[in-house]
Amino acid sequence: MTIRPADIRYSGLFVAVAAAFVTCLITANVISVKLVDVAGFVLPAGIVIFPISYVIGDVLTEVYGYSAARRVIWLGFGANLLFVVSVSIADVLPAPGFWPHQGAYDQILGQAPRILAASFLAFLVGEFVNSYVLAKMKIMTKGRWLWTRTIGSTVVGQACDSAIFVTIAFAGKFPVSAIVGIVATQWIAKCLYETAATPLTYLVVNYLKRKEGVDMYDHGTRFNPFAVTT
Repeated sequence: MTIRPADIRYSGLFVAVAAAFVTCLITANVISVKLVDVAGFVLPAGIVIFPISYVIGDVLTEVYGYSAARRVIWLGFGANLLFVVSVSIADVLPAPGFWPHQGAYDQILGQAPRILAASFLAFLVGEFVNSYVLAKMKIMTKGRWLWTRTIGSTVVGQACDSAIFVTIAFAGKFPVSAIVGIVATQWIAKCLYETAATPLTYLVVNYLKRKEGVDMYDHGTRFNPFAVTT
């Protein structure tokens, strides 16, 4: 059944999915300060949870449509911005003399403006590209072959995300060959993660479509990420 964006009513399930998306985003940004060694490949620890935000983004677009996903993406951006501003304010507030952990706070939670700019831009571009590709592929495939949409959109979206973040964050610090290697490693790891999560995506999408009675096709949708209407 085709549902128009204006017909969507944001249920408790939709709110839960949106909350999970925002939680994954903020959690990934916090834990990414740690680097992990996975089979000889060095990756930020955010790889544990950040790709789940793409899985949830796929679910949002597939079930509720691009317009609903757009709202949640901006919600995630705003929540992350609030988090970063709050952390920055807390960082500059004077600590009592008996508290010896200011250095640890700065090292774990303090991020350079360049890293933050890279993270914010990569997130927005990657998520919107991911949602756009999935919505268009759903129309092209007439709702069939969900796996082609979830994996295909992730391949494109994560390529944008990884390339933008690594380039802005590390250009001039590392040689071009190293930057290309980091981008490729992150991109491949995230795409493999999405592929492995495909069965879970099917379960969640089918459950939500059945419970919500919604299966959005984005005919006539405005795909401008800054649009305030459908």
